Amino acid sequence: MSEVIDSPDGLSYEAALQAFSDQSLFENKTWRYSPQAFPLNSSQVKQVRQIGQACYDFYRAQETLYLRSVEGKNLLRNRELVAPWVAAYLDRGKPPALVEHARAKALRGSTPMVIRPDLLITETGFALTEVDSVPGGIGLTAFLNRLYAEVHGDALIGAGEDDMVEAFYAALCSKAPTINVPYIAILVSDEASTYRPEMEWIARELRRRGRRVHVFHPNEVMPLGDTICVGIDGDPQQVDVIYRFWELFDLANVPIAEFLLHASKAAQLSLTPPMKHFQEEKLNLALFHHHMLEDYWKESLPKQSYKILKKVIPQTWVMDPVELPPNAVLDAPFIGGKPITRWEQLVDAGKKERNLIIKISGYHETAWGARSVTLGSDSSREQWEDAIWQAITMSDTSLHILQAYEKPTRLRHPVYREDGSTYEMEGRMRLCPYYFVDDKAQKAELHGILATLCPADKKIIHGMKDAALLPCVEVE
Repeated sequence: MSEVIDSPDGLSYEAALQAFSDQSLFENKTWRYSPQAFPLNSSQVKQVRQIGQACYDFYRAQETLYLRSVEGKNLLRNRELVAPWVAAYLDRGKPPALVEHARAKALRGSTPMVIRPDLLITETGFALTEVDSVPGGIGLTAFLNRLYAEVHGDALIGAGEDDMVEAFYAALCSKAPTINVPYIAILVSDEASTYRPEMEWIARELRRRGRRVHVFHPNEVMPLGDTICVGIDGDPQQVDVIYRFWELFDLANVPIAEFLLHASKAAQLSLTPPMKHFQEEKLNLALFHHHMLEDYWKESLPKQSYKILKKVIPQTWVMDPVELPPNAVLDAPFIGGKPITRWEQLVDAGKKERNLIIKISGYHETAWGARSVTLGSDSSREQWEDAIWQAITMSDTSLHILQAYEKPTRLRHPVYREDGSTYEMEGRMRLCPYYFVDDKAQKAELHGILATLCPADKKIIHGMKDAALLPCVEVE
């Protein structure tokens, strides 16, 4: 065995190994360790904070857009713009009961409790490729913050007395009926079981602090009148808040889904994030760039939020294979310098023109974890063609989006080898900032950032075993 060489200025390899041998955070997942958190300068941290507030404002404007589209109402103040096609896009392939539930007046104004965008670090700044409202990594990021706090102290983003675990709990309590210490159930479905260990860790941490929080499988809870109950020490315990850790496409595997969809106004129960399908579609990014909706976003978003989103959201299009009249063209990239009339024409794009990503919009088992992502410039012509035809053939029930690929810049950061020695790993970085929402104050506060450093030869960044996962620290 090689000699273990500790980093003199950071977390030792031995400490990292010990921490994760004592506590599994992701089921059957491994990654590389680093002696140091990833540094962000004060300007970058300021931008990340502003992006969080812009995302929150975007969610609120999305809801107004969707509901006005449903009701056939005008979208603008001083001229007419009606867009029923927006709701038609967002409702496509969704069960009627879910659509009806999402439109209920009782849910209006409710936003996801946690907002987590994916931010790529590029040569020109940040690129926001998607936004997740049911994100994994909350517990892992909180755990990493605690682990690296001994190295970086208060400079670590998400450290301190109001740490990420405490902030998560405060956000949950803000959703509760009036009660001093609400009973909170975190429900994790089989589909999301990879993330159950980190949720178990959060719950244990909170119970250690005197809070009533447990993790359950959806099969372990049951309706009782207008309430949801769980068995604790043989006795039924009424649940005040459910934190939903399942995707909406997975509703058929959640036994209490029918109760939640049709719960009466008398039900003393809060569910977060709300089951609003229109808040969980990637095509909202395409709607932001849609030329017909530009004036709506300018009117409905605060000026700063609109400016930020315009800068960070890559150009995105909805891949809707509709029949066009002879004189019309698609809202799509040009191929060979010319507009296209059918999505099939993307097949003939040259290698440089294929600097585009295709991915499913949402409400599908492949809509998370980079499972449906195809990068044209990193694919063979056959793979690219397959992705295009899949988007076309699935469009009746599951729309795909096409997004300009913003290439992450190459950077270096120290990472441990398996023998405990360090080296400067060259890679590409994705930041996943976690914002917890205060609907009363209409704010989204940053409480931690999970950085994923992937090897430089990997074009699509995700939590692979060759990647390093680490928290972020603010530097001068």
